[in-house]
Amino acid sequence: MTNLDLFIVDAFTDTPFGGNPAGVVLLDSPRDDAWMQSVAAELRHSETAFVGPADGEGVRPLRWFTPVAEVDLCGHATLATAHALGVDSVFQTRSGRLTCSIRDGGWIEMDFPADPAELVEPSPDILDGVGDASVVAVGRGVSDVLVQVSSADEVRALQPDLAALARVPVRGVIVTAAADGSPDIVSRCFYPNVGVPEDPVTGSAHCTLASWWAPRLGQAELYAEQASPRGGSLRITLRNDRVTLAGQAVTVVHGTLTG
Repeated sequence: MTNLDLFIVDAFTDTPFGGNPAGVVLLDSPRDDAWMQSVAAELRHSETAFVGPADGEGVRPLRWFTPVAEVDLCGHATLATAHALGVDSVFQTRSGRLTCSIRDGGWIEMDFPADPAELVEPSPDILDGVGDASVVAVGRGVSDVLVQVSSADEVRALQPDLAALARVPVRGVIVTAAADGSPDIVSRCFYPNVGVPEDPVTGSAHCTLASWWAPRLGQAELYAEQASPRGGSLRITLRNDRVTLAGQAVTVVHGTLTG
């Protein structure tokens, strides 16, 4: 039986018990998928990250699991992992190589692939899922569907039909609108298909949000708010086919995982 370092980190916040909590497990050797899935189910965070030792080039393997499935990309758990490690890091993942850089003030910058969404017609399940919100446009990214509605107030007041959203054949549904002043954009993200009804703050969704809003608002750098009950914020910058996501994080638990 091996004892492993375990962290619970609140990501995209500078305040404990805000933002999006993630588990981070520092592996000393490879573990099988079933074991990692069991740990993620035990911790019950929207994602738990499993990071291995660095190779000769300083690159660490990184994987993410929800309580019920492995996912291809997770921003907040990557931020949490970089925060737990406390150093600039390069990770090899199912979405390619990701770089995290520690900046002043506890900010961490992550270099992620952009995920532009192509305009599609809204399906009945999408329309039912967002209820009374006024749909302006719908886009389909690699992982998620983005639904633009008419106002930030509609995003904040949204009472989604999660059963309808679960019928949309994607990882999740992002509901978003432009905001006046600060923040520049507001969003909420729903992932019932992977066991996460509403994600508190979703880094990977902002790869789609940056690609959607930067050309529409005429600015590459955006201040974004995810208006879940816990809430969180991040700075996003679109650079051609890459997105820089910058956020802060707070460790709330550091302990030992026995298993």
